[in-house]
Order: sequence, then C-alpha cells, then structure tokens
Amino acid sequence: MTLPRWLAEFNRRFINPRATNGGTWQVLVHVGRNSAKTYRTPIGAIEVDGGYLIFVNYGRRTDWLRNVLAAGKAVIEIDGGAIDVVNPRLVPISSGRKLLPADTKVPPGWVGVEECLLLDRI
Repeated sequence: MTLPRWLAEFNRRFINPRATNGGTWQVLVHVGRNSAKTYRTPIGAIEVDGGYLIFVNYGRRTDWLRNVLAAGKAVIEIDGGAIDVVNPRLVPISSGRKLLPADTKVPPGWVGVEECLLLDRI
C-alpha cells in the first residue's frame, strides 16, 4: 500500500508548482513518455554512494517514475546545480534503507512505501 492517489493529485495541483519555483526543494527534471514534454517534479532525493535514492511514495503508477524508467535518465536540480542521473531501477525499501546514512529520515512504516528509485550519478 502507498499513499492515496487523491493526495498525489492535491500535491500535483497545489504544492508542486510552489515547490519547483521556490528553490527550496530538489527538482527531478524528466521527459514525458508520450508527450516528450519536459516536466519538473519536486522530490526528496537522498545522496548515496554513486548516486541518489528517491522514495516512491505513491507507487509504481506515478507518472514521474514511469517517465524516468522509460527514458533511462533524468536530471536532479539541487542547490542551483544540475546533476545527470542514469540507470534508474526500483529496489525494495529494505535495500534502499541499507544505502542511507544512519541519520537519514525515512518514511514511517505506516505510510506503506514499498520501493525506492535508485539512480546512478554520471
């Protein structure tokens, strides 16, 4: 189980536009699978050895996730810089947690996050 779709839609319409323009969130830049349009999605990317880890809070049907998996690459904007990432792959949350620094906050178990997206830094 993951977070409900209505919450994802609420975030997409009201929170994401402010988060991507405010400069306080990391932003995942990805290309649409069908539209070829460039999208900017606020995320919580956590740096791990050789790349980044992103919790998949809304499950596999999330558009940004499907776009990145289809393209095989994306860009993460952090603190005004752009980092190219490749080789996206889903890993179980238990595997993802092992890659994180000990003091990293992770979604609580009741949220139901089951997977993480692991990306390699170029």
